[in-house]
Parts: sequence; structure tokens; C-alpha cells
Amino acid sequence: MSPHFPDFMTHLDALISKPSVSSANPDYDISNAAVIDYLAQCYEDLGFECERVPSDPTSELTANNEKINLIATRGTGPGGLVLAGHTDTVPLDEALWHMNPFRLTEKNGRLYGLGSTDMKSFFALVMEALKTFEGVTFKQPLIILATADEETSMQGARTLAELGRPRARCAVIGEPTGMRPINAHKGIMMESIDLLGQSGHSSDPDLGHNALDAMHSVISELIVFRQELQTRFNNPVFTIPRPTLNLGCIHGGDNPNRICGQCRLEFDIRLLPGMEIEALREEIRGRVTPIAERFGVVPTIAPLFAGLPAFMTAAENDLVKTAEKLTGHSAATVAFGTEAPLLQRLGMDTIVLGPGDIDQAHQPDEYLALDRVGPYIETLRGLIRHYCL
Repeated sequence: MSPHFPDFMTHLDALISKPSVSSANPDYDISNAAVIDYLAQCYEDLGFECERVPSDPTSELTANNEKINLIATRGTGPGGLVLAGHTDTVPLDEALWHMNPFRLTEKNGRLYGLGSTDMKSFFALVMEALKTFEGVTFKQPLIILATADEETSMQGARTLAELGRPRARCAVIGEPTGMRPINAHKGIMMESIDLLGQSGHSSDPDLGHNALDAMHSVISELIVFRQELQTRFNNPVFTIPRPTLNLGCIHGGDNPNRICGQCRLEFDIRLLPGMEIEALREEIRGRVTPIAERFGVVPTIAPLFAGLPAFMTAAENDLVKTAEKLTGHSAATVAFGTEAPLLQRLGMDTIVLGPGDIDQAHQPDEYLALDRVGPYIETLRGLIRHYCL
């Protein structure tokens, strides 16, 4: 029978009951402040000093869409451990859920609720793990990091990285990995190419500059570029060992008897370690510009978001080996992205390790398997002992 942890269940229910949807669509995007306030109070009760940091100090925000990060610290010193996670969830369609997404429901050995696996449960599990250390003085600091807007722009973690905070020896991100330590994942960049031509009557092509014709050549060049990238870069530790370039969507023109005056392409690239986002953008620009000149169209090439670099921590790293020993699982790689490269940029050894399964994330009836709760709490306790005591 799976063990029950009443305090953990109470905390998780409280976190799930506080909506914190992050979305690029402002109609769905809401503040995470209620979640941060709750976590701050809980961790202050556990002896942590808590600091709230705005996710994006340059944004004009209201109470409805205020985004906050939390840095909770217990202990001092140059080393220590960061346990990190994001407080936001993706949007949802409540009609597709079979239970209330904003209340914790225990059923058939599963804990249902929006954020149960991705990843509000992480913060409640850390609270449960800390019971073992009540009254214990940490020789090195333990830092709990709760971020905003991971599901959209990762702006919360980006802001903290720019501030150079927090700093410790190691960082563990509790994203859903099925209890397996993850020491590498691909990066991602999403880009757009807009070509502005000149409309005209289709009976005479010389009356305009066809943006769709030009985009055909651009797409052909991107396919060549993709093949070259896959020749230049390969890493066998990944299930798909090559970089990918996906032509995602295209929009252009308005009628079959008009020369297409404008066309827009959006695509993504999944990067391997060693691939630099800005270098790739320059290479794309260098390939598109001559095509645009040849067709007499004006190109606008722009990122859809800042991009996320690939992440890798060496397999022989102490954090990786410690996590392997504690979990009984060998380190692996995943296809999805996390805040890991942003924390790694601060000089911390970093892995991703969480109790949930990524297959349950972003789905109706999202759940965390109850039998993961006890093992993950023990893993957290082992990490805290190793790096803080």
C-alpha cells in the first residue's frame, strides 16, 4: 500500500487551488502571486529567509498578471544546494477534465490536479522532506527557488540569471522525469521569416513581386541548411542524436488571382550542446537575404522568443553520480526543455530530477502517482544531507 503524507496532501491541495496559468495569450495569463505568497509563508515557518523578486522588472503589470519569483534560503556559506521549480501551469480546458482541476483528488493511487506533476507537487514534497531536518543547522545553504512563466518565456529564470542569483554548488530542478536523473536536454529556438513583396494582378507577374515564390526558395534553402546542420552536429547520448529543423506553419496571400504580397514562415530548431543560438540566427540571415534580394522582397527575420540553449552536465559529475546512487537510475537525456541551462549559467552543477512523468504534463486529468511520493522525499533528504550537512 502506498504511504500517505497528510501535510504533503494539504500543501499540494492548497497550491493546486491557487490558479497560476501562464500563457502567451493575455486572455488566459494570470498572476502567480498567490502561489508565491503561500510558499513564502510555508518556508518562513520552516526557518527560511524569503525574498520575492519580480519576474520582469521592466514590464508594466497589474495585480491580475503580476509575476513573482521566490528565493527562500536556510543556512549560509559558499556551497550548498538549490532545489528549483516553476510555479506556473499551462492553460486548460476544464470540460475535458473528469474532476476539479483546481482541487487535489486522490483516486486509484493517483493524485489528480492541474500542476500535480508539472510541477507544484515539487514544493510540497520539499516541505515534507524538510521535516527530518527540523532544528538542524545546515553547514551549507539550502535554497528553494520558485520561478514564474516557465511555461511561456522562462522570463523569471532569465531575470534571475541576469541578476546572478541564486548561487550554490549544485541545483536540482524538480521537473517530471519519472525519478530518473537528467543530465542533458536539447535547446530550442523558434523563428519567423516575413517576406514583404508587391501585390498585383496575377495575369501579369511583372506587376508585382511574389512573396510566396520567394518563400519557396527560402524553404528550399532551409531544408539544405537542415541537412548541413545534421552533418555538422551529432550527439549519440540523445534518442534523436541530430539537431532538427521543423517548418511549422506558413501564411501568405489572400486570393488566387492576386500576386502574393506577403508571406510568413515560422519554424523551430532543436539544438544540441555546442550549437550557439545567435550564430545560427546570423547564418539563417545570411542565407535568406540574398534570396530576398533576388526576388525583390523585403525580409524581416525575428525570433518568436529569446531561445533556450542546450543543457549538459558531465556524466561523471558528483551531482549526477549522487543522484544516480540515491534513485537507483542511470542518468539520461530528454527532448523537452527546462530552466537548467539558465541555472547552469550561474556556475552551478545542474540536473533535472522529479517524481512525475512528462506524459502526464499538459494533459487533462494530470496526475502524480502516489507511490512516487515516498521515494522522492527520501531522494530529497539524501541530496540535502550530501550537500548541506
